[in-house]
Amino acid sequence: VQLQASGGGLVQPGGSLRLSCAASGSIYRINDMAWYRQAPGKQRELVALITRGGSTNYADSVKGRFIISRDNDKNTVYLQMNSLKFEDTAVYYCAANQYGVFWGQGTKVTVSS
Repeated sequence: VQLQASGGGLVQPGGSLRLSCAASGSIYRINDMAWYRQAPGKQRELVALITRGGSTNYADSVKGRFIISRDNDKNTVYLQMNSLKFEDTAVYYCAANQYGVFWGQGTKVTVSS
């Protein structure tokens, strides 16, 4: 399974971005899909997770600002990021669980004025 993330970029505080991550390759049944992030000098952390059925879980730091969604027909997961803060600056990675965890290559999000 290959994951291709896109949508990162430079945004001002308070702005919005939408990340996308499309899975391809030998896909049978992708279960959980998630977004993680890693800020400079910090460990990678879970941002949001969505099950195949649509149940979601968010890090406390993004609750109420970020929305994770997915399209099972397109094997794609999205992350709508609103009210972005300086501390959201990081490389964002998507992950998918299909008999094991697969990772995307990361897309950089920079929140700066």
